[in-house]
Formats: sequence, structure tokens, C-alpha cells
Amino acid sequence: MMLLVIVAILVCLVSYVYRSLKPPPPRICGVPHGPPVTSPRIRLSDGRYLAYRESGVDRASANYKIIVVHGFNSSKDMEFPISKDLIEEQGIYFLFFDRAGYGESDPYPSRTVKSEAYDIQELADKLKIGPKFYVLGISLGAYSVYSCLKYIPHRLAGAVLVVPFVSYWWTKVPQDILSEAFKLMPEKDQWTYRVARYFPWLLYWWLTQKLFPSLSIISERSALCSDRDLVILKKKLENPSPRLEKARQQGDHECLHRDMMAGFATWEFDPTELANPFGEGVGSVHMWQGAEDRIVPREVNQYISKKLPWIKYHELSGYGHLLHAEEQKCEDIIKALLVER
Repeated sequence: MMLLVIVAILVCLVSYVYRSLKPPPPRICGVPHGPPVTSPRIRLSDGRYLAYRESGVDRASANYKIIVVHGFNSSKDMEFPISKDLIEEQGIYFLFFDRAGYGESDPYPSRTVKSEAYDIQELADKLKIGPKFYVLGISLGAYSVYSCLKYIPHRLAGAVLVVPFVSYWWTKVPQDILSEAFKLMPEKDQWTYRVARYFPWLLYWWLTQKLFPSLSIISERSALCSDRDLVILKKKLENPSPRLEKARQQGDHECLHRDMMAGFATWEFDPTELANPFGEGVGSVHMWQGAEDRIVPREVNQYISKKLPWIKYHELSGYGHLLHAEEQKCEDIIKALLVER
């Protein structure tokens, strides 16, 4: 009898652990009982759908075509404020899209840093925006830009990394720089990044359990905001965008968790090993960093820009991680990209 009780307890325990570790199935858009599809989408060669949003001038008559890559916990409906006058004066077409698992784009359990570049390339080809285009990545979405610089540099007219993501496990950045930057993060964030890196199969449980705090940017974002960020965040909370509520509608695991798992996984390359894609032609690469950014440590990005002097580094005093939320800064980013070609 005692043996049966022990076995029953073990079975219950294993069942509980399994349920705790296993993410729920995604709520895929466009299938029965899933969220509705409300945006235009293209179908990729592997059968997945990517949702997109166009703005600016008509793509057929545009002088400049810029693909904008959103960051963590965001979507194609992110705000990137640019005056209508600048858009029409320069003839700018913007293409925003939901990265895999976000918004209305299908989940992609096999997503990697490398797959991001080919999603972007196929999106551009399906919409026939031309042989060359600009890419602009924000925060965690900047790893997609690094991917484009590595795998499809021949398709780029220019590139921008705005408050770009940092992996603390890059192999060619000096370990002392990475270690010091890592220590600047809240301890609970450090543990979350370690789980994403070394135990990705545990990440769903780690980010949903209640025993330990997990990630500031989800549970306590204001703790990582600079004074200027707090002002911007307050305005956003006072006037929330209903469209951005769809960013996580297919399940946090398919967007937030897999995004972190891809970013902190082992890359096939190190950013400092990238070659200048515009060494013999017209084009430029820019990096914009807030000096008061508490989410992305500037020390690592400073090192990368020094190692790769062809990246034009812009550090903004008094600005934090949300510098792209201000119209003047967005216009400065776009003007620098289009003028320094």
C-alpha cells in the first residue's frame, strides 16, 4: 500500500512538473477559435504568414523604402513618429511587420537570428519593394538588422540600429566589458537571461512562476526607465494604443519567450566580425544609443562601434531607451540615414 501511495505521489508530481514546463498551444490567427486576421499578410515559402503595415508615400513612387523592425513586446503597430512634411519631401515609404509570433504573424518555433534576415528578404520580395532597401531595428529587433548585415548585405541600401540589443555571450567582445555590463542589470533580469541562454526549455516556467521575480521589462518596466523615459511612458499609459494590445495575442511564449531564446542563443557570427557592406558603394550603417539607457548597456555598443568604425555611432546625452518615441529624434535618425549615403 505504501509503495502505491509513493508511486501515485510521484506520478502526480511528474504530471505537475510537465504541465508547468509545457507552454500552452499558441492561439494562431485565422484558425477556428483563434484571433481574427485584420491586417494584410504575405505567405512565406515555408507556409508561415507575416502580417505587415505600410505607411508614408506609395511604395511604387517612393525614393526610399525602409523596413522597420519592432522590438520586444511590440508589433508592426508601434509608433515611430515622423512628420508628414519630411515623409513627402523625401519620398519615404515605411514597411512595418509583425515578427514571428507577434501580432498577426504565425509563430515560428525554429526561429533564430539567421531566420530573421530571410523573413525580411522574403517580405521585401513578396511586396516587390526592389532589389535594395533600408532596415531599421529597435532594441531587441536590432538583432534582425545584425542578421541582415551578415546574411543579406547585398540587399541593403543602409541600416540603423536604435538602442540595439546586447547579448552577454558574444564571443569576440571582451569578457570584462560584457561582465561589467551584465552586472548593471537587476539581479532578477540576470537570472532570466541565464535561463534563456542555458535552459531555454525552462524559460516558459521561469517567466510564469510566482516563487521568484523574473523580468523587469515585463513586471516592473519603470524600474529600468531613465527620467526622460518615465515621462514618455506616462504619456503612453495615459493614451494607450488599442492596436498594440494585439502584440501578444497568440501567447507570450510564441513572441516574448522565443524572441529572448533566439537573441541569447549561440549566434553563428559575432557582431564585431561583420564586414562593411558599403565599402565600395553608397550606403551607411548607424547606431543610436541613449546615454541614460538602463535596458541596453551603452558600454557594449560603444565597443562594437569602435571595433567597426564604419558604423556611425550617435550617443544622445539625457536620453534613455525610448528615444525613438520622440518625433525630433526619429527625424534625426532618418535624416542621418538618408543624407550619409
